[in-house]
Amino acid sequence: MKFIKPLLLFVFLSGLLGCAALVGIYFYIKPDLPSVTVLKDVRLQTPMQIYTNDGKLISQYGVKRRIPVKLDEVPEQLIHAILATEDSRFYEHHGIDPIGIARAAVSLLLTGEKKQGASTLTMQLARGFFLTREKTYIRKVKEIFIAWHMEQVLTKEEILELYLNKVELGHRSFGFGAAAQVYYGKPLTELTLAQIATIAGLPKAPSVLNPISGPERSVERRRVVLLRMLDENYITQQEFEEAASMPVTAKKHGAEIEVDAPYLADIIYNEMVEIYGKEEAETGGYQVYATATSDMQLAAQKAVVRNLHDYDERHGYKGPLGYLFNAPEVNEGDDPLPTLNLSFDISDKQTPSDWTEDGFLRVLREVPYIKPLVPAVVTGMSEQSITVFDVNGNTRTIEWAGLDWARRYITDFRQSNEPEVAADITQPGAVIYIREQEGQWRISQLPEVSGAFIALNPKNGAVEAVVGGYSFYQSQFNRATQAKRQVGSNIKPFVYSAAIDSGYTLASIINDAPINQWNAATGVAWRPQNSPAEYDGPIRMRKALGKSKNVVSVRLLRGVGLRNTVDYLTRFGFDADDIPLDETVSLGSSSHTPLEVVRGMAVIANGGYLVNPHFISKVLDENGTELWKANPVWACEACTKGVAPDNTLDENEEADIEALLEAQLNQDVTLAEGPQEDKPIAPQVITPQNAFLVAEMMRTAVRANGNWNKKTYWLGTGWRARNILQRTDIAGKTGTTNDSRDTWFSGFHKDIVATAWVGFDNMGRQLGRATRNQNLVNRNPEKFNWIGNALIGTEDGAKAAGPAWIRFMQYALADKPHSPMPVPEKIVRIRIDRTSGKLTRRTDHTTLFEYFLQGTEPKSYVRDDEVIDPAEKNTVTRPEPEEIF
Repeated sequence: MKFIKPLLLFVFLSGLLGCAALVGIYFYIKPDLPSVTVLKDVRLQTPMQIYTNDGKLISQYGVKRRIPVKLDEVPEQLIHAILATEDSRFYEHHGIDPIGIARAAVSLLLTGEKKQGASTLTMQLARGFFLTREKTYIRKVKEIFIAWHMEQVLTKEEILELYLNKVELGHRSFGFGAAAQVYYGKPLTELTLAQIATIAGLPKAPSVLNPISGPERSVERRRVVLLRMLDENYITQQEFEEAASMPVTAKKHGAEIEVDAPYLADIIYNEMVEIYGKEEAETGGYQVYATATSDMQLAAQKAVVRNLHDYDERHGYKGPLGYLFNAPEVNEGDDPLPTLNLSFDISDKQTPSDWTEDGFLRVLREVPYIKPLVPAVVTGMSEQSITVFDVNGNTRTIEWAGLDWARRYITDFRQSNEPEVAADITQPGAVIYIREQEGQWRISQLPEVSGAFIALNPKNGAVEAVVGGYSFYQSQFNRATQAKRQVGSNIKPFVYSAAIDSGYTLASIINDAPINQWNAATGVAWRPQNSPAEYDGPIRMRKALGKSKNVVSVRLLRGVGLRNTVDYLTRFGFDADDIPLDETVSLGSSSHTPLEVVRGMAVIANGGYLVNPHFISKVLDENGTELWKANPVWACEACTKGVAPDNTLDENEEADIEALLEAQLNQDVTLAEGPQEDKPIAPQVITPQNAFLVAEMMRTAVRANGNWNKKTYWLGTGWRARNILQRTDIAGKTGTTNDSRDTWFSGFHKDIVATAWVGFDNMGRQLGRATRNQNLVNRNPEKFNWIGNALIGTEDGAKAAGPAWIRFMQYALADKPHSPMPVPEKIVRIRIDRTSGKLTRRTDHTTLFEYFLQGTEPKSYVRDDEVIDPAEKNTVTRPEPEEIF
């Protein structure tokens, strides 16, 4: 008893002093302790994800990879693995584990080293949110107090869920949802026990224990986790042995990109940064949905890439990227051979026997891999085929059908003769690009020409697809939204709209004759010319737009007035600062982006309303709650009540037009429902009647017109569109600038409007000319590919840009029923004389039906002596294939 009392007193006083010390320490560090109440409303730094309108991931932005998961979404085995390894008494303590602290203290006394941290899951979470990883006593004390506070504020389940989503797990992954994606490319629910044990062991040292950076240490750590699970009776002995013996299957995975659409993603990312700022946009966990669907976006991308390759291939093959052996000799005055920019020396490998497949792969992996181009080396050849070994380790044979296009490029205007054998094109040892097209591999090259494409819903401006160039990974400059290029004849529909607004009609006769105007100020005569330089004399306005007559456009501008025309163009959304105040504007000298052009075309397609192009449909937060939804202005279809035209009334049909017209006028057609009250109406910038009449002229531009046998036959500049699509409910306009530096094709169906552009980034470079490649004709002599490599002659909007528009529309309209634009009220259709545009009592091929705004129809009849019978003039000649293609 003599010793017990002092001992008890000592223990009591020590405990009292200890408590006093803890209280003192608490008040000493209290000013530095954060408020843990913020964890009740914690917001994890989650990357922004961008999806197509149909929910397919196209991009992810943010430094930290995080995929938040709810506790009930986490496999039970993963929870068991974490608790067994990190904190087996998690549900028993209050944030601080006395047993763990005692064990760490004993270890420190025995070894003098801080080997064990005694941190519970709550303490680790406290450190992750509020502290650093430095091993100091004061940090440990702060960690203890914060953990204790956290246990007062949060439930065990809330703490565990935060831990699962917060903890760092290597390779920029934060949280176990992200780790499963980064290391295994799949969600948590699909992981095996071995994979679960691997990621459960990462919190201790994620940089060195992860299975990518340290696979051997990862296997050792996995075994420790499995042993702890076995000790805690979470798994059986058999499960332990099977999981412990599994090989390492981890490899680094990117985000689960389902649709590669980088130009679209970049536009949306920049809009989000502009709204929220870079840091918030990249860490706020926003889920952003585009207006474009995955199928339409991919269709546009394929159309652009194929079209640029078609242009590039008809202008010739520029040769291999370099040679590994068998490099040809260079004569004096010849261009030097291309060389590969490699990080290692290959000068000691001059013969085929010096090379192995591993050697080829080492070289090919340093060649830029720009999809759909695949780097390859030619390893063998026969008379009309070659064998290649590609960067993916595949050996392929490219047959003559994949080689015969590759005549030698000389200039943008000249190509050599067609190759006859494979040796005319390449040889073994050459490093080349190949690509797959329609199931067939072919020799290829990176196109130097650029292109852009954009499609809108004309009713509300929602962007259906956007392509800013051949490859975002080659050039991030978005030509669809950023490149202001001269629009050429794409401006004419808007000039013609101004003319209709000023009293002209589709039957107005304009003189298609050369203009020669002297400018006293410059001492130079302005002589605008048609392209080609052919003149038809007096011509109806419909036909003039269909044939894209330049001098007629100038004369219409003069009739309307220069200032009036420029002011009128701004109705379509064009910036007045981009429009020159001179007569060249009628020929398309102003420069606009494809986005601006397609917005203007949408006015014609939707009945006269100016909609606002937009790329984002909605924005959700990290929990899937809708934060914002697009509320665009809508074209008011209900304001354009009318009837749908019967397209059997085309002027080249031989049916009884009068009977069909009577049937059409007796139809009762119900239009689609217009915008609801909660949909704001777009401003109406031109009348529905004006829009309809311009669209009618543009329909003429994309078809063959008249009757061949009656000599009234003529082709619109974009005639291939209707010929290939086999639809009468489309309209369009080609555009070509001086010297073919910019080429355009814009057009629409009433449900979709699109613009395609092709040109060089170097604005001074012309698109040139392609000569006939007889190899392509020989391959299919009965039928040329009207939108493929068989196109020859000087490049223009129909040849260079038109095929991209056509290919996209082939997909976009494939399932759409025939649905022509409705005829607005106050539009009448009257028979007129084909040549003079006057009323006529005749019903033969010298006449046709034309649309007029009520009150503007002709008042006088053509006299018999004024009638011109085209069949008697015999002036129409059918184009030969060389002229067509």
